Amino acid sequence: MGEWSDVCVLIPTYNEAAAIGQVLDGFEAQGFEHVLVMDGGSDDGTQEIARDHGADVREQTGSGKGQAIREAVQLIDQPYVLMLDGDATYRPDEAPAMLEPLLDGEAEHVIGNRFADMESGAMSRLNRVGNRLINRAFRVVHGRDFVDILSGYRAFTTESARRFALTADGFGIETEMAVECVKHNVTTEVVPITYECRPEEAETNLSPFRDGAVILMTLYRMAKTNNPLFYFGSVGIVSTLVGIMLGGYVAVEWFTRGISHEVIAIVSALGIIFGVQLLIFGVLSDMIVTLHREQLHYIERLSAENQPNDAGRPGDSGRREPSSEGDERS
Repeated sequence: MGEWSDVCVLIPTYNEAAAIGQVLDGFEAQGFEHVLVMDGGSDDGTQEIARDHGADVREQTGSGKGQAIREAVQLIDQPYVLMLDGDATYRPDEAPAMLEPLLDGEAEHVIGNRFADMESGAMSRLNRVGNRLINRAFRVVHGRDFVDILSGYRAFTTESARRFALTADGFGIETEMAVECVKHNVTTEVVPITYECRPEEAETNLSPFRDGAVILMTLYRMAKTNNPLFYFGSVGIVSTLVGIMLGGYVAVEWFTRGISHEVIAIVSALGIIFGVQLLIFGVLSDMIVTLHREQLHYIERLSAENQPNDAGRPGDSGRREPSSEGDERS
């Protein structure tokens, strides 16, 4: 068995005929034996090219990148997964750096940081601004800084991915994975990578405004179970402030002009009551989520302590030992 026998390279594709051959040749040169191409029904010959280059090609039952990843995780037998897009924007020779934290037992999920070394023109100014905005929103809503949550270059343990409750179909899947890492306390590392320009013949499947809106909505929606105080509290604060402003307007009109606005006054009162109730509900929900996490971590700790000492982790036989200077991390 080769050095990477415990790793499955997962490549979700849709009409990537212009680049998929180059990507697969790169991983073959790196010595990866298991490559799974999960295709979304390409009509440009992507599947045929991938098979010709030795990949295991499967066609997903649904559509979208998220659906492809969910189905692939259930099919993979290897304990480690290296996931990337098939558009030749990620470098196969950086796979060892992505996998090293997993193989050394230092992390269960690794995110490649594209902003560490991005080629000129690899990302438009609009996409760059959108990425920064989404990463900042993630830090505020979910309280962790993963630098580049939309990166498509990731490495993770198969076991950790199967614990995730993933529902997104499209490009919101990376956001969901980042949130699930926070929710399940999955040890996550960020590794600097190079982000290259896609080949001129390869067309992007990303729509900046549509997919950006979906990603932001995914961030907010998932706060319901990961940060309910923000989820309910943000709406509660807005409702309360609107109620106070309407109430102030009614008061000014009454005292300065003697005009009463009964309907607006009722709406104001309802807005304040609704907002305060949401704030209280957010606080209570946050307490419940915190207690649930503590109990879950306690159960996981007990389960780990009760495992036989000789059981080991899946894939330990394929793990490299940092016995030489070349194996040490830079």
